Amino acid sequence: MSEHYPFENKPLPYKYDALEPYIDEKTMYLHHDKHLQTYIHNLNNALRDHSRLQKMTLEQLILISGKLPENVGLPIWRNAGGVYNHRFYFQGMTPSSTKRPLGALAEAIDKNFGSFENFRKKFTDAAMSVFGSGYAWLVSDGRGNLNIMTTPNQDTPLPDGLCPILNIDVWEHAYYLKNYNKRDEYIGNWWHVVNWLKANERYLICKKG
Repeated sequence: MSEHYPFENKPLPYKYDALEPYIDEKTMYLHHDKHLQTYIHNLNNALRDHSRLQKMTLEQLILISGKLPENVGLPIWRNAGGVYNHRFYFQGMTPSSTKRPLGALAEAIDKNFGSFENFRKKFTDAAMSVFGSGYAWLVSDGRGNLNIMTTPNQDTPLPDGLCPILNIDVWEHAYYLKNYNKRDEYIGNWWHVVNWLKANERYLICKKG
């Protein structure tokens, strides 16, 4: 994700209908090509007159946005977060999911949560607990210790010094066309398309700091 202004909307790593029947084609198209594209457009607009900020990555923009004047920092915070969170979410899914964690991440989940089944319940509960719009995350503290957290709107775990491994978008636009208001149904479907290979790669990167 280390790129700079002007940001572009990269293609999904799979076809729009690849996650069927769990996440439908129209939702994936609208979510990626419309919702994410809007955040990218707004972020580029927010950076247009700030040449110094144009050299920064998404991560750097998120971390520095709170130190900027509100009229500059707030739109950058919201839109850089929107781009980061959506890209992380889309890349964290695959039509060829292994259904369960792999490698070092599997071991860490067993160590921190007792079992995958217990982790899945806790993560599902966290995703269900988000009031309104936001995300549930699996994060690492950099020493390999795992935790589950939620963020509202397009906030990220980065300002807390945490390293993201996995997230689920629980904004209604992520599931309303297929699941209507049944967030629990959407979350249940999402477990079928989690990219555990990517999650394990992210975990190993987190452990390296």
